[in-house]
Amino acid sequence: MMTEVLSSSTIRELIAFRIGEQEFCIDIMSVREIRGWTPATPLPRSPAYMKGVINLRGAVLPIVDLAGRFGLPSTEPTARHVIMVAHVGGRLVGLLVDAVSDIIQMDGSTLQPTPDMASDQVKAFVKGLFALEGRMISLVELGWIIPDVEAQAA
Repeated sequence: MMTEVLSSSTIRELIAFRIGEQEFCIDIMSVREIRGWTPATPLPRSPAYMKGVINLRGAVLPIVDLAGRFGLPSTEPTARHVIMVAHVGGRLVGLLVDAVSDIIQMDGSTLQPTPDMASDQVKAFVKGLFALEGRMISLVELGWIIPDVEAQAA
């Protein structure tokens, strides 16, 4: 998996979202649309973080609970939750989050590396962190949301 390296002059737009009390962000170019929660049809024998699938204009869209995927307490979705439809590993996936909070601009000089004390699993999901207006926001590596084996099986 190739991770894009940001130079200090690279400015990117990111979409920030909340999961519980934590804030994360992904590249806005990966996001196709943001929609309200739609109940998903569960799939048998799928991982706990897979909420199921929904019909998105005739296409089957898998829904990933990002809280569960990150090892946080699993989300019980309500009408207040949001699905971000994003390109992940060459396919469209719905990412269940608590709320979308902001569209922000970030350059490579503000991105700090993931701390060495973080587990390898955290480092796989989080490219780095940056501070914005007193908030600490984690930049998520979308390519690791669905491992290659699961992506091939889906």
